[in-house]
Amino acid sequence: MADETETADVVIVGAGPVGLLLACELGMTGLRPVVLERLPDPSSEIKANGLVGQVVRFLDQRGLYERFGDVTDAPRPVPGYLFGAIPLYLGALESNPMTVLLATQQRIEEVLRERARALGVQIRRGHELTGFQQDAYRVTAQVEHPDGTYELRARYLVGCDGGKSTVRKRAGIDFAGETGCDLVSRAGLATLPASVLVPGTGELDVPGHGRISPVFTFTRTPHGIFAFEALPDGNHRLLTLEWSAPPEGDDAPLTLDDMRESVGRVLGIDVPLGPPTAPGPSTLRRLVGRSTRLAERYRSGRVFLAGDAAHVHSAVGGPGLNLGLQDAANLGWKLAAQIHGWAPPGLLDSYHTERHAAGRRVFMHTQAQTALMAPGPEVTALRELFGELLNSTDNIQRVADLLAGDDLRYETTSAHPLAGHFAPDLALETGGGPARVAELMRAARPVLLDLTGEPYLAQAAADWKDRVDLVAAGCPRPPAAALLIRPDGYVVWAAAPGEPADRAADGLRDALAGWFGGSGSGAAPAGRTRQGH
Repeated sequence: MADETETADVVIVGAGPVGLLLACELGMTGLRPVVLERLPDPSSEIKANGLVGQVVRFLDQRGLYERFGDVTDAPRPVPGYLFGAIPLYLGALESNPMTVLLATQQRIEEVLRERARALGVQIRRGHELTGFQQDAYRVTAQVEHPDGTYELRARYLVGCDGGKSTVRKRAGIDFAGETGCDLVSRAGLATLPASVLVPGTGELDVPGHGRISPVFTFTRTPHGIFAFEALPDGNHRLLTLEWSAPPEGDDAPLTLDDMRESVGRVLGIDVPLGPPTAPGPSTLRRLVGRSTRLAERYRSGRVFLAGDAAHVHSAVGGPGLNLGLQDAANLGWKLAAQIHGWAPPGLLDSYHTERHAAGRRVFMHTQAQTALMAPGPEVTALRELFGELLNSTDNIQRVADLLAGDDLRYETTSAHPLAGHFAPDLALETGGGPARVAELMRAARPVLLDLTGEPYLAQAAADWKDRVDLVAAGCPRPPAAALLIRPDGYVVWAAAPGEPADRAADGLRDALAGWFGGSGSGAAPAGRTRQGH
């Protein structure tokens, strides 16, 4: 293939979950993103096994949650979770933010890939970014593929290409942090002997060690951490963490015997392991060391970073895709606003401000959890003290909010308690019947939710009807008189019940202009107005 130049609205480098979700978000606004992926086929490597926290509710807002199974209801919070292998009992919380979606990364990518293709997104596998240049108007990417090379020009380029990101390196963005070599994790699929399986409970009963609880429980011993999950096909997913244990060799593939020896060291007793019964490539994986790094900035001109390209950290607690997918949700609508011509000044810069802060919070709690899981009597004492603190419902709420990503409040001009936070999924009654807030967000557009029927709301927002949907609805226990919600699900303005109409209208107009541009500027898909009480 001869050298040639093509064009796109946005070039996305990396076809993992973050890159695919970003492509979907852009595609929903009518843009033409192109996704470049150097691998010719999707990876079968064991990575994420599910989604935790706010991102589950965001997928519900996009109508994607129901695609992972036979679910038609809203995501429901789980009654318990773990922080640093210490149980969190969440049932007593008035507002439990910990929603969980069990799905392999392969399945997550499959669902997002189907949505992206339905939106007309081009996903080019076997196409590798080799370099790029940018000027004040565009980015020109150099791409290599089996049949030759070509250039691809776009308004923006986003690196979703992982911890070793080519985009980040080419942009000259520092990846500050630290790498430790004292921790070795091993994971893989195996079959366990019937003699250690406890029928009907999912537990293991290991002679010489005792009962071990199933999924979402980490067993801490003086020698490390052991965890497992029973799969429907009869296999078990196993995980070990060992501090200061010599690896078998960084470059040597992990074998089933290596995995068995690691389990034996951690539990103090040999547990026979058999090969998995499911066909396919090896699912054994070893990670040596731990890396905690955060990009100095998420933007360099017309180039952005998202997901692991912007941050790497421990996987403990499962925060990776919650963080990375919300990077994509945050950036997607802002890029679309800029390209469509209605973004207010500074909107694209707010991506770094908001998501860098979110990355720092995840860094803090994953490092804290790793420290709480380490062996040693000092850590045991610390765990005992931390466990006592978790007898307080207030402390459990703070930790749960931290894990879910609900603890971070984006900066807004509104003083209402909901402003800056992810919108609650209120039960509503609209002219079209019962609905939830999540169902109002399916189109990836801003929504002004009127819960009182006050005429000033429609009047104040009239000049933004091309890009903001007005929805009038009844709510049994409204937390506000009205909510203005960004496309990524965050509240940017709210009016308190009984707030004077003139003051509320001024605040609404300021929020509309501050987040969605000047009145009547730019172009966007046609707006909608829905009413009903």
